[in-house]
Amino acid sequence: MAAPDKAPLLLIAAGGTGGHMFPAQALAEAMIARGWRVKLSTDARGARYAGGFPAQVPVEQVASATFARGGLAAKALVPFRIAGGVISAVLALRRDRPALVVGFGGYPSIPALAAATLLRLPRMIHEQNGVLGRVNALFARRVDAVACGTWPTTLPEGVEGIHTGNPVRGAVLERAGAGYIPPGDYPMDIVVIGGSQGARILSDVVPAAIAALPEAVRAQLRVAHQARAEDLPRVVQAYDTAGISADVQPFFTDIPRRLSEAQLVISRSGASSVADISVIGRPSILIPFAAATADHQTANARGLVDAGAAILIPESALDPASLSAQMAAVLSQPQAAMRMAVLATAQGRPDATDRLVELVLRLARKE
Repeated sequence: MAAPDKAPLLLIAAGGTGGHMFPAQALAEAMIARGWRVKLSTDARGARYAGGFPAQVPVEQVASATFARGGLAAKALVPFRIAGGVISAVLALRRDRPALVVGFGGYPSIPALAAATLLRLPRMIHEQNGVLGRVNALFARRVDAVACGTWPTTLPEGVEGIHTGNPVRGAVLERAGAGYIPPGDYPMDIVVIGGSQGARILSDVVPAAIAALPEAVRAQLRVAHQARAEDLPRVVQAYDTAGISADVQPFFTDIPRRLSEAQLVISRSGASSVADISVIGRPSILIPFAAATADHQTANARGLVDAGAAILIPESALDPASLSAQMAAVLSQPQAAMRMAVLATAQGRPDATDRLVELVLRLARKE
């Protein structure tokens, strides 16, 4: 292991959401274990989401901005804020030259990636979703590699992606490929996860869909339903009225355990959720968030759906009757459910972090 002052530096640039930060954090942990120094470049908002990074990762705040928020005056200042962030990043990269700069998307990654481009430093991006985000699309032709968490990923013409997969948390890896108990005449678990945005429709539809299942199936069910705080009372009431055993919470800290014990998962198709479902290997019904940028949640679901591991219901077609019918189809056919679980596991990439590390080392050696 190199001495701290001689160790190569990896600069990670990421926006302030879990979708960007989780894979960035996984890479940071892996590179520190290899004796590298790691820094995180983000803005003030992103810094608030960096608490999970190892303590030895300094957070360098740079100015950035987005045209997606604020009034006309705020939007007029965006180019100037970004330019100021790029200048600061150039100075920082000159003081402490990284062996590689990796962007994970989000507007806060612009300054570091732009500075690395100006200084001609080795650089790459990692895209978690099946469609490039705006910032990653901007830099896709200006980096040395495009790592793709979801496969296939829609890329600009002439840009080749490398399928690394999306890194998952250690608690998920501990349950990778966990044995699946197919549906049967015994207690069965259903997990409902909706993410932080757009989960209201799941709270509207899922309880009614479960209540509409045949009595023989419904009597065996135990439901874990993640619902927004404002929806909790009515969701709890809906399950109670239908006589269904349900644990309804705004956030589950033990989702990996619950997924590993589930016979069926009903979920949005955010990149992290799809990665968790794939690595553990469970049948799922995926309902993409209709307002997701460039419909990227539908793209995220494509791999599992095309493999026969998941059922896709567009939000526009979601109602209690259609969802109940699809749930009944899975829960009444144990052999088909088992096949879905096996096919889901085949789509998983539990070695995603290792693949990212290999790519980092390969690009850093070219400097």
